[in-house]
Amino acid sequence: MHVHVADHPLISHKLTVLRDASTDSPTFRRLAEELVTLLAYEATRDVRVEPVTVTTPVAQAEGVRLSSPRPLVVPILRAGLGMLEGMQRLLPTAEVGFLGMIRNEETLVAETYAERLPDDLSGRQCYVLDPMLATGGTLVDAIDFLVRRGADHITAVTLLAAPEGVKHVEEQLADVDVPVTLVTAGLDERLDENGYIVPGLGDAGDRLYGVAD
Repeated sequence: MHVHVADHPLISHKLTVLRDASTDSPTFRRLAEELVTLLAYEATRDVRVEPVTVTTPVAQAEGVRLSSPRPLVVPILRAGLGMLEGMQRLLPTAEVGFLGMIRNEETLVAETYAERLPDDLSGRQCYVLDPMLATGGTLVDAIDFLVRRGADHITAVTLLAAPEGVKHVEEQLADVDVPVTLVTAGLDERLDENGYIVPGLGDAGDRLYGVAD
């Protein structure tokens, strides 16, 4: 797995505001969308394109367009939804699928409770959206799910990642014969005893949408 920690002053600035406990939900959502658009620029560096000729007001010009089948964006519910609009700003023609996964707070193991994805992902580039790569269990299960359906190129986009989670994903995907890239705005210090990223930014879902009991 290739890991890319985005290094840009605007990314660092927006991430700092997201970390601040005093940032309210509306501001958090807006900044998360803006940050994801910046990350999407890095994440789509290897998006597949094909040559095309267009007619300008002056002459013909050679260019490129996104190849078919179109990329598939897969937000992990519910927190990943807060990243979807930012990704779609850069890839408006991409298709969107949904994968509902939740971490068991006792076992820290991810459990799948819903999915809305094509049965056949052969030849598809997939972009997985999940704000936090903590223990790594959710991302491993999501990637395994997509690989089993035929995806042949997967990029995960996260706001933050923990070293333990990155290591776990690398170990679990060592035998997966599909290119996997992680693009993140920050690689933090560690996980605490509850599996939360330190210093992190708290629970991304709660900060995006409020606490839902």
